[in-house]
Amino acid sequence: MRKLIIASAAILAFGTGAALAEAIEGNWKTASGETAAIAKCGSAYCVTLKTGKFAGKQIGKMSGSGNKYSGEITDPANDKTYSGSASISGSSMKMRGCVAKILCRSQTWTKM
Repeated sequence: MRKLIIASAAILAFGTGAALAEAIEGNWKTASGETAAIAKCGSAYCVTLKTGKFAGKQIGKMSGSGNKYSGEITDPANDKTYSGSASISGSSMKMRGCVAKILCRSQTWTKM
């Protein structure tokens, strides 16, 4: 009986770990009020607008884990792409886009 309990606990622990999503995955309310979905795409996470004027447009691709991610983010209004980063704290994500790592702008998005 004891072996069965230990084996069951190991299976549950392994299965639960595989099912956990990264903190960045899910739907986020952007600073301008649109909804952006972030989902796994290959070895990275793609950022796609779900609402607003640019709904359906992929505006970024990030790699990382835990609460730190980096990659590229595109301003859909002018189609310019910037080096980007995201840091997550609870239900908030600070998105940052930079030109030449000198001129940067930040926004805070909220998990929905």
